[in-house]
Amino acid sequence: MRKTAVRSDFENTSGYLFILPWIIGFLAFTLVPLICLFYFSFTRYDLLSSPKWVGFDNYIQILTNDPKFIQSLKVTFIYVLIAIPARLIVALAIAMLLNTKHRLVGVYRTVFYIPSIIGGSVAVAVMWRLLFSREGAVNSLIGYLFGKTPDISWVGDPSSALGSIILLSMWQFGSPMVIFLAGLKNIPASYYEAAVVDGANGWQKFIRITLPLLSPVLFFNLVMQIIGGFMTFTQGLIITGGGPLDKTLFYQLYVYRRGFELFEMGYAAALSCILLVIVAFLTAIVFKTSNSWVHYESKGE
Repeated sequence: MRKTAVRSDFENTSGYLFILPWIIGFLAFTLVPLICLFYFSFTRYDLLSSPKWVGFDNYIQILTNDPKFIQSLKVTFIYVLIAIPARLIVALAIAMLLNTKHRLVGVYRTVFYIPSIIGGSVAVAVMWRLLFSREGAVNSLIGYLFGKTPDISWVGDPSSALGSIILLSMWQFGSPMVIFLAGLKNIPASYYEAAVVDGANGWQKFIRITLPLLSPVLFFNLVMQIIGGFMTFTQGLIITGGGPLDKTLFYQLYVYRRGFELFEMGYAAALSCILLVIVAFLTAIVFKTSNSWVHYESKGE
């Protein structure tokens, strides 16, 4: 009995030692910074002097007298509502094309995944800005195809600047594509064979078999992409600088400007806390509604 207790204590200690690096990392890089964020959101802090407690003044200022807060929130919501579904649709379409037996399919998967590796870099953002500029390759291609080169900078025009960044987001479909591809590999081929015997066409197989069995993967991708969409920063900073006329002023870019350009760290912390609440609320809605459209085989559905 004593040996069993000693062995159990040893196993528990070993388990804690194995997860200790994660616990240290969580405390140092997640929990403590989060606590500091909440504290600074109730202060006036400029990085040069000690934080001064101001209570809810930052939040009142944001919610009642900050038009750029509303504009940045509007831009970010438009981006999320358009870019995230478009990216998931493209990722699923490419995943289904790659879910075949082909000699070079591994090469194709690697090529399609590369944009997600480099897509968030400053170099790609600069390249995208040059492609969609007035003298860029996009206008040259349009002129070659239609005989007339548009006299417009797609990233400099208020009506098209956000659309050009949404196109960049759609191009970065590699990560959800790989996850979709893994989900498609787990769908038994016998289901499709039985559907063919019953006379189902391609669209019916997609609606009745692929989507229901892929819904847990779609749910995961949706949640992760929503969180990532609200964290968009580099594209707005490098490609358009938040302009023109604040049409690409993403929320995170506005937080950066208030914190690191105007040195209003307390105000920026309050903005970040509001964003945390918004993302948590949207994620909770997705989780709440998942019972009606996410199907798990373990539930017998």
